[in-house]
Amino acid sequence: MKNLSRSFSLSLVAAGLLASGAVNAQSLAIINATIHTSTEQGVLKGASIVMDNGKITAINPAEVSADEIIDANGKIVTPGFIASNNQLGLVEVGAVAGSRDAGDDKAGIDFDVSLAYNAHSSLIPYARKGGVTRDVITPYGGDSIFAGLASVVDLSGSLESDVQKQAALVVHLGERRKGSRAFTLQTLINKLNAHQTKLSKKDKKDDDKPSTEDKVMAKVLSGDMPLVISVSRAADIIELIKVKEQFGVNLVLSGAQDAVVVKEHIAKANIPVIISAMDNLPGSFDSLHANLNNAGLLEKAGVKVLLTVGGDASHNIYQLRYDAGNAVSYGMSQQGALKAVTSNVADVFGINAGSIEVGKAADVVMWTNDPFEISSNVSRMFINGTEVSTQSRQDKLRDRYTTDSNMPRAYTK
Repeated sequence: MKNLSRSFSLSLVAAGLLASGAVNAQSLAIINATIHTSTEQGVLKGASIVMDNGKITAINPAEVSADEIIDANGKIVTPGFIASNNQLGLVEVGAVAGSRDAGDDKAGIDFDVSLAYNAHSSLIPYARKGGVTRDVITPYGGDSIFAGLASVVDLSGSLESDVQKQAALVVHLGERRKGSRAFTLQTLINKLNAHQTKLSKKDKKDDDKPSTEDKVMAKVLSGDMPLVISVSRAADIIELIKVKEQFGVNLVLSGAQDAVVVKEHIAKANIPVIISAMDNLPGSFDSLHANLNNAGLLEKAGVKVLLTVGGDASHNIYQLRYDAGNAVSYGMSQQGALKAVTSNVADVFGINAGSIEVGKAADVVMWTNDPFEISSNVSRMFINGTEVSTQSRQDKLRDRYTTDSNMPRAYTK
């Protein structure tokens, strides 16, 4: 009898799991929305979007058919924002060494931080509150100029989160506490030269299995993998443009506070730039041209701009939309700022998301108002077509300490 009861219970569990899977597999439509597509279509008013099997399947179809239909009542709908250049899921408390996994003294070209990505980090729901649905996580490396490999992760919070490994190779150049910047740049050039020579001489009959470094550098030299280089000084940027011309690498500049000085060169070389819109003071002699106007100036010069959060980005990804709003107030176009946190990031890192168009991942966010306004909030959020919560640890703490209870209050003020 016990075995029969146990079998019946297991059957109920299985049925529940199947039912849960069916719910997740349901098609979904949002109608009567103001859709900011982050494409050449721009803004579509009174529009509809259909999602199914994790993808966007239709925009403004003649007839909307879906298992669930949400009336947006004119609310703004955007692609989910894509953050970059941070250690989300790789650090929990910056002051606690045991919770930091984004660097190691021995890190190098083959250092893959995605192996330590924690999808259950309490920082992820907080990032979602800011409309961020995906993130390009990057290592900070160690003693080598080669910090390691960036990865793209979705912020669903699932241990089975979509992880796109080897999304870019991250390199740190520029000023040094010890030694010369010339040596670091020469190190990069020598490494590219060595692998280029190795590839050209490799015998097709060679049975030696290529190392991870060999595979990564082959992708970098073919242009299939972005080479993200952290650099600030204008003179260094000019040297890197020469490196791009020599080796044909897919170069991306990060930091680049002095990029405005050579913005025409950068635009001509078709090099994207990842910057913080809030860099307004020099942090070193390499970044004398840090200014709140820089994002707008680079956009006007024809540079593809990607916005990131400066400073302790991992704990403050939520503010990405505020930074974009500030970029707009200092000269960047609103659609340019939207692309700088969506489609531009997707284009640079080969992410099938970041825009509202058929075939893209159904990362969709509905807002109470303009997402770049401080008073706006996420109304509903979908990652891969599945609705996710935006409740964060901060919300739970607020509720805990402000709700009347028979339990002793933790705080009196």
